[in-house]
Amino acid sequence: MMAPKPARSIVSHDTLPYMRRLWRDWMRPHWRTLALILMSVIILAGASSLYPVVIKHAFDAFDQQNKRFVQMVPFVVILVTAVKGFAMLAQSILTNRVVTRIEADMQTALYASLIDSDVAQLGREAPAALTQRFTTDFAFIREALTRLSTVFLRDVATAIAVIGVMFWIDWQVTLIALVVLPILAPAIGRIGKKLRRTALSTQEQTALMASMVSESLSSIRTAKTYGLEGYLKERAGAFFEQIRRLKMKSANQRSRLDPILEIGGGFAVAGVLVFIGWRIIKGQTTIGDFTGFITALLLAAQSMRTFGNLNAILQEAMASLSRVFALMDERPTIVDRPGAGELSVRGGEIAFEGVSFRYAGEEIALHDIDLVVPAGKMTALVGRSGSGKSTLVSLVPRLFEATAGAVKIDGMDVRDVSLASLRSKVAVVTQEAVLFDDTVRANIAFGRPGASQDEIEAAARAAAAHDFIMRLPEGYATAVGDRGSRLSGGERQRVALARALLKNAPILVLDEATSALDAESERAVQDAIAVLTRGRTSLVIAHRLSTIRSADLIVVLDRGRVAESGTHEQLIARGGIYARLHRLQAGDTGEIAEFGLAQA
Repeated sequence: MMAPKPARSIVSHDTLPYMRRLWRDWMRPHWRTLALILMSVIILAGASSLYPVVIKHAFDAFDQQNKRFVQMVPFVVILVTAVKGFAMLAQSILTNRVVTRIEADMQTALYASLIDSDVAQLGREAPAALTQRFTTDFAFIREALTRLSTVFLRDVATAIAVIGVMFWIDWQVTLIALVVLPILAPAIGRIGKKLRRTALSTQEQTALMASMVSESLSSIRTAKTYGLEGYLKERAGAFFEQIRRLKMKSANQRSRLDPILEIGGGFAVAGVLVFIGWRIIKGQTTIGDFTGFITALLLAAQSMRTFGNLNAILQEAMASLSRVFALMDERPTIVDRPGAGELSVRGGEIAFEGVSFRYAGEEIALHDIDLVVPAGKMTALVGRSGSGKSTLVSLVPRLFEATAGAVKIDGMDVRDVSLASLRSKVAVVTQEAVLFDDTVRANIAFGRPGASQDEIEAAARAAAAHDFIMRLPEGYATAVGDRGSRLSGGERQRVALARALLKNAPILVLDEATSALDAESERAVQDAIAVLTRGRTSLVIAHRLSTIRSADLIVVLDRGRVAESGTHEQLIARGGIYARLHRLQAGDTGEIAEFGLAQA
């Protein structure tokens, strides 16, 4: 079984724009720390460049039997190494400080960008794949920043200083040694480009793998029930194999750098040995010059060699930056219009006027909906799965934007009011209760930040949640766990309902809000909902028709269209889709067979 191919990236592979943006937006604000790093680098490079000078003079002193200088050499060496050691320590501490700060700032900005994104934008990529941006991608970026601030600056400065010493010792031999560089540069550049492409593919495939692992582990009960262990193992194996091949390809490309640099360095050393040896024989230079120059050449070669490896790391980081910046640059389409006003709900009538909606790349989900939801009344939406019920109610708080027509509240187009004022007037309880990894108190208080403990407890009592909350180990201070994992489904639903009750919004959306409750809790919650919906505009999605018999208006959706509407009694008398659904839920076996065929 083949793993899915990585998506083709549309992001430019040009390095300079990313480097300029990284400097402008994230590094330049820390210029003072970067200046201190540069100072430590200069001191470090200066100390390193003294090695060949000391060695040159030492060998000359040995040759001339200069005892005084020979006695001074150990102290000079200790002084040079001490200066170099302290400079390295300062550079490391300052680099760690600035790199971790930049990483945290970029992660904060990326997270804020994702939180501000449209629901549809976030839905295009699995949560695990998005989470991977904060781990794998930033690991590459952090590594590159650290290397840039340490290896790159240090080795560039060291190479410049040492090459300066080489010119001072023998400029002719230095030119011979440097002639190798233009020969190696094109090969290193080609390997770098290949590494960038491979790194981008690896990161995209790793994101798909993370999504696959998250999906399979969260669905493990279903997988075991249906005996899907073999299928999941085979699919995971294909992903892991694809990633292994990409990593092996990247490692092989990296490994080509060392032989190129090693052979190039060998040619440089060989040329130097021939030329400088010939000059020693002729008496044109000294053994001290020779040893000092060779020491400087080896130091320069070591610095040059790290440039090739650094290029590989930079290419991987550029691939990560392209993915991170692509997310940061994606702007939400659902935003406040210029001059958007505040929504003032007088009665709460909701009007859908010729509303259509299409998900990106999919068929139309809603077709020309004309519907008026009466102010202060309960309107129920029923229909088969996929008929458009949840999509329709999502248009009210502008979680999605209608592709045609308009949604109006008390005559005001929801696109003409601010999102903050619109969403403050709408409370939502979905079929899947969404809780955050915080305390019970905090999860209820999200409905109205700043609410008192008494108000929170009153909302919990109305949602039939107070009693079970008080039985928890720490009561309202109990942490609910990841997505409320420490609570049962019914308990999570009651906490979510308490949050909506506390919000006390004039418009209420209930999407199967009682589906996870036991019979006793459902009865209590239904009583609370009856009080809550009184005088409020309520949109209720229900699959169990028994829960919406008393609705003021029942709207039946079928394939994205309004098929029929009326009260329970009117729709039963009409004998249409609603009546058939009602007979189906009542257990009419003939109707079940007919409806099953219709669904198929």
